[in-house]
Amino acid sequence: MMQEETVQPGDAQNSPSVEQRPLEQQLAEAQALIEQQRDAMMRALADAENARKRAKAEAATAQKYALERFAESLLPVLDSLEAALANENASPEALRDGVGITLRQFRSGLEKAQIRTIDPLPGERFDPHRHQAMAAVEAPLGEMREPNTIVVTMQKGYLLHDRVLRPALVTVAKALESAAENPISDTELDQ
Repeated sequence: MMQEETVQPGDAQNSPSVEQRPLEQQLAEAQALIEQQRDAMMRALADAENARKRAKAEAATAQKYALERFAESLLPVLDSLEAALANENASPEALRDGVGITLRQFRSGLEKAQIRTIDPLPGERFDPHRHQAMAAVEAPLGEMREPNTIVVTMQKGYLLHDRVLRPALVTVAKALESAAENPISDTELDQ
């Protein structure tokens, strides 16, 4: 059989209900709770502000010194060029060798900075996002070139990661003009 427990009036005095505590005590407890929550909120706001300031300072520092590694990779190039100019008695062969070494140092610095060349080969498809057409020429009769393909690269271009720093300057093949298809052909102007 189950026995029911009955709450005696004496047990209620051990855990006073909200109604039994004096109003002044309830008010004091509520004000203390409000003050604790206010302090916690103020700390959270201060922490958020400090985090924002830290992030801003870190971003400024990162921007200020972003080129540090790239500059460090170019310093040997500068040293090599200064050494070449300081040697007044160098033979043309020695200067050529020194320039070749300096060029390799410079290319190595560019590779470390994720700078790659855009050097299209003849016959590659023209890409307006990576190439800049400086001229369009008809391919000679002996050469079968597709229209909109590279004929010659006049100047290399460069990429920084996937962004074009400078497009490659190229000459592009164009379709042969025929007098029958194009009434305003350049060949008719000479007649």
